[in-house]
Amino acid sequence: MPVPPGGYRNAQMPSVLLIEDDAPIRTSLTRSLRDRGHAVSSAPTALDGLRSAVEDRPDLIVLDLGLPDMDGADLLRMLRAVSRVPVIVPTARDGEADMVRLLDAGADDYVVKPYSAAQLDARIRAVLRRVGTGRTDTSLSVGTLRVDAGTREATLDGAALDLTPREFDLLHYLAARAGQVVTKRELLTEVWRLPYGGTDKTVDVHLSWLRRKLGETAQRPRYLQTVRGVGVRLTAPSSPGE
Repeated sequence: MPVPPGGYRNAQMPSVLLIEDDAPIRTSLTRSLRDRGHAVSSAPTALDGLRSAVEDRPDLIVLDLGLPDMDGADLLRMLRAVSRVPVIVPTARDGEADMVRLLDAGADDYVVKPYSAAQLDARIRAVLRRVGTGRTDTSLSVGTLRVDAGTREATLDGAALDLTPREFDLLHYLAARAGQVVTKRELLTEVWRLPYGGTDKTVDVHLSWLRRKLGETAQRPRYLQTVRGVGVRLTAPSSPGE
């Protein structure tokens, strides 16, 4: 499906492709960025990364330069020939000339090694805000509940909800499918990115936390309706006081 310029392919969360050959770094960053609300895929080589960039169309790429099959700067130029996807380059080269060369080659931003996952996350969010200027409304409304994927903010009756990244992802996924029954297996696959693992208990616990923040309980639901033996459905209350 075509993606509008500056629009997220995945309405639930921004998708990030991590091109990094070091397995421990790749695993650590993937886990950390997922915990911060990103849908992360990874590739260990330049050619794998190029293929993923073309086929999967991520919202942003984090591109390490020290790849085993090709210099990362060469891959960056190849990416720019086929895609406008934003690219952040982690680099140990902190000289001005090196930074200018990377930006001229097509990088949207860079982060100097060593760096933390929090720092990289901040860079990712900043770049996505820049490229997202002018994109269509990213908010969803269900009753008096409003969920905005662009700002990652949710409000109920005009008051901000204090949600963790995972709670926001869960709420947004359900709001995007308002009125539909969503299974717990689907939530584990799409929200937790655990297609072959995880337990329903994980979903149950987060739904319980989310209900508490929405001011309801499983016994007295307003928005989150349990469909026994099937899953959960987010719907607007039939009346404001319900």
